[in-house]
Amino acid sequence: MAKSKPIGLAWRSNTLFIVSTVGIGLFTDLFLYGLVVPILPFILRDRVSLPEDQIQSYVSALLAAYAGASVCFSPPAGIIADRVPTRQAPFLVGLVALLAATLMLFLGQSIPVLILARVLQGISGAVVWTIGLALLLDTVGPQNLGKTVGSIFGFISIGELAAPVLGGVIYKKAGYAGVFGIGFAILAIDFIMRILLIEKKTAAKWDEKAAGTDDDSEQQDGGTATGEDGDDNEEEPLLRKKEEDSYKVPEGQSKVIRSLPILYVLKDPRLLTAFLLAFNQATLLATFDATIPTEAEELFGFDSLKSGLLFIALVVPYLILGPIAGWTVDRYGPKPAAVLGFGYLVPVLILLRLARPGGTSAVVIFCALLSLCGVGMGVIGSPSLVEASHVVSQYDKANPHFFGEQGPYAQLYGLNSMVFSFGLTMGPIISGGLRDRIGYGNMNAVVAMLCLITTILSVVYIGGKPKFLRKR
Repeated sequence: MAKSKPIGLAWRSNTLFIVSTVGIGLFTDLFLYGLVVPILPFILRDRVSLPEDQIQSYVSALLAAYAGASVCFSPPAGIIADRVPTRQAPFLVGLVALLAATLMLFLGQSIPVLILARVLQGISGAVVWTIGLALLLDTVGPQNLGKTVGSIFGFISIGELAAPVLGGVIYKKAGYAGVFGIGFAILAIDFIMRILLIEKKTAAKWDEKAAGTDDDSEQQDGGTATGEDGDDNEEEPLLRKKEEDSYKVPEGQSKVIRSLPILYVLKDPRLLTAFLLAFNQATLLATFDATIPTEAEELFGFDSLKSGLLFIALVVPYLILGPIAGWTVDRYGPKPAAVLGFGYLVPVLILLRLARPGGTSAVVIFCALLSLCGVGMGVIGSPSLVEASHVVSQYDKANPHFFGEQGPYAQLYGLNSMVFSFGLTMGPIISGGLRDRIGYGNMNAVVAMLCLITTILSVVYIGGKPKFLRKR
């Protein structure tokens, strides 16, 4: 007996609702991660009764537990997602893990419980990012991925950047109950949206029109979505045929490659460079998160609330430019955004050394510099995912049965989540250590050099090699 048509099928499978659900899911993960970071020392002191000289080492251990779980579970999450018939089920499992982690952090009174909570939080992050990004691609298609990712990353950056400061402020005013009360409220909204969500391919069983952009994605794939290769239209057919053949997977691959076909694609320098972009983007976000509050306190004597307000200068340009930059990536390919974005950040990061102690004028200068950084962050938000998705799609098209029925996209996003999580982990470690040793200005100069290296590699590899580097 056929199932009856779900209530609200049209809006529950609507592209905007699905994209919003994924955005809220990613926001929730980053927000809850950042919300509890500033209160971990107080949990260890007040509930676990740790001696003062052991608190810092256990805070680091709890942070490492999250990062390690996220890095380790991202690839398995992708493998599982590509082998189950629906994205929604594992998407919900990730939220259940996050709910359990939040409850354990709220109620836990021992080190093992807190470590387990952070591990569950890391597993949830791995699942949510992997499944969420795969669901985005299923929903909007490759030709709209850039502007969608740009919009979402601008939104979720608020959670990543502002949550630690907000957590400290709320704890100061309302204690543990206030902090976790906000966390549970956001989890409730996230849970309702994920329960209501109906995937496009599921909706198509009752109404083909509800499948939305699926048909458009098929028709336009290789058009605007592959804008990075647009200059190939002027090349000779023989050159194009040679490039298409480069995506063919030779026969006789090892059992490991046949079991995890995404591993074969990792030899492609375009994909590796796309992962480098993701790593540097996450490192930059985490660097701002880790150093802006401490630098503001040192320069201007700001407390946590005033330091938090400084993030507005960084986030607003990100929010405005993210969708615009994403549209240009969809239209012209990821190379221009990657090269211009990371290249622009080189001098801007160096200019942060102009920040000096002082009154209102000094604060205005610092905010202006942060706004300039926000412009660059908005531009680099989507090139990585769009480039990685296009490279993998080329392999998938050239080898129709090699990657399985659903393709390797969730596996790809699992690896991307692993790289991004690693960047979020390394950012504070690198920036904190450098700031303590060589100062804030020189620290940003080092980060600027990383952006310069990324710019050069983007010129060479992102979107394919430029004409002057191609062998004739």
